[in-house]
Amino acid sequence: MKSEDRKAATAAWKERKASAGIYAVRCEPSGEAWVGRAPDLAAVENRIGFALRMASTPHRSLRDAARVHGADAFRFEVLERLDEEEATGLGRDRILKARHAHWVEALAATAI
Repeated sequence: MKSEDRKAATAAWKERKASAGIYAVRCEPSGEAWVGRAPDLAAVENRIGFALRMASTPHRSLRDAARVHGADAFRFEVLERLDEEEATGLGRDRILKARHAHWVEALAATAI
């Protein structure tokens, strides 16, 4: 990638609007699920994907599953996006925590 292209891609990434919400990481072979919350779903998807490929996530059960099944066995899924109006300030954190707890219970998943 040329330097100009890299700079343009970086600028475009920084200018995009972040979308807060709840996500799930599912392991297809084992049926396990992990649910997390993030102020920027696109960024966390990149981070989780990298961590799975390296089998280096700080969440022990997710790391162990990645080592057994490999990164290709996992699927990242956005469960819920917050409205931009809801996703500001302290209200966003409160809503994310509540919705995170709901999805962990609903899917009988591990919280991350």
